[in-house]
Amino acid sequence: MSSSKLVKFILDPKKNWFAAKHKQTIETRLRKYGLRYDDLYDPMESLDIKEALNRLPREIVDARNQRILRAMDLSMKHEYLTEDMQAQQTPFRSYLTDMLALVEREKAEREALGALPLQQRTLP
Repeated sequence: MSSSKLVKFILDPKKNWFAAKHKQTIETRLRKYGLRYDDLYDPMESLDIKEALNRLPREIVDARNQRILRAMDLSMKHEYLTEDMQAQQTPFRSYLTDMLALVEREKAEREALGALPLQQRTLP
């Protein structure tokens, strides 16, 4: 078994009990604060994430910011969402992953063609 197959096996929650348990734990913690997994991506960490967020519709970005502010507020108060609100949350419903993959593909294509980046992006 090659190392990439081994890594995929270890990280696949459908095949590995520990990965499934880890995913369940992450889901529980995200539900407590009303966050989605994609909300954890930091635009200051990567220029690709920042570009992907800029390409998303304004409503999606506003909803993301609202979820983050609500989570910070709950954390500061040492509280969680109510049980019925936690049941409504969808922590692994993705909104950023597809756009991030598109930005990374475009970046790789520009590098493969030897083209200069569209703009010189730097983090503040």
